Amino acid sequence: MRSSWLWGYLAISCVLGWLYLGIGHYHFAWWPVDVLQQQIWLEIRLPRLLLAWLNGCALGAAGATLQVLLRNPLAEPGLTGVAGGAAVATVVVLYFGWLGAVSLWLPIIGLLGGAASLLVLWAIAGRDPSGTHLILAGVAVAAAAGAVLAVILNLAPNPFAFQELSLWLMGSVANRGWPQVSLIAPCVVIGAAILWSQRAFIGAHIFDQATLLSLGFRYASSMWLVLMAVTLLVAGSVVSAGIIGFIGLIAPHLVRLLGVQQPARLLWYSAMSGGLLLVVVDALVKWLPTRVELHLGVVAAIIGAPVLILLLQRTAKS
Repeated sequence: MRSSWLWGYLAISCVLGWLYLGIGHYHFAWWPVDVLQQQIWLEIRLPRLLLAWLNGCALGAAGATLQVLLRNPLAEPGLTGVAGGAAVATVVVLYFGWLGAVSLWLPIIGLLGGAASLLVLWAIAGRDPSGTHLILAGVAVAAAAGAVLAVILNLAPNPFAFQELSLWLMGSVANRGWPQVSLIAPCVVIGAAILWSQRAFIGAHIFDQATLLSLGFRYASSMWLVLMAVTLLVAGSVVSAGIIGFIGLIAPHLVRLLGVQQPARLLWYSAMSGGLLLVVVDALVKWLPTRVELHLGVVAAIIGAPVLILLLQRTAKS
């Protein structure tokens, strides 16, 4: 199954990537035949494609990891407040002009903000975060982060700063290029390397808590390493594309529909599925005949909200 899944993923990705690069609002280019089309492909569409894919991979992996670690199928970077914390820290440094919009320090600032939100979530949810308690704690943290962001926007020095920050928070990979790719790529590589180093610990979450503690893992250090990797993935996504919700929730459930349940495999397949899913959503954003291009985070929320309702209904019945 693993090899067939991989080959199928690569085939779909190649076809979708080619269509993504070739189709624009006004014409389809089978291949860039002149200098102008080459510039459009290399400077506009290719970085946008890579940025959408990397963001989807980061969010898919982060969502799957949180669901495994917290033993909750509804855990997701947006619902747990991690994305909101990273956004608050990023907006603060941008608001006061302490860093530029493409500074390589931004992912670290986002990491600190996400880690702070994670600490608050852990303190509210307690030592056994599960079920409704975790969801309510995550909603509280996300709401607090949203309130702080609203205050910052209200204090914006001029309408242009307000509009720029507001549009950025909606989540989008449009009008971005290679500098934003360079922001998220190291976060994805480092985060994936940490998760790979802790794959045995993640895979051991098929057992209950008592059995897991008896297997000889350094539980506290392994848990914090994995959570820091998740926060780094989310921070990289936030600083490069704003807040994009629900991808981390939907991607793992799509993988489960394919029969993948083992935690370590679920994580990597969710990352791949998240990348593909976000590229599809951004393709819809590009190709929808709207007067103004919709933001990626808005469309993802429109798609993800009904999915969340269905998952809540299934959880309530089980």
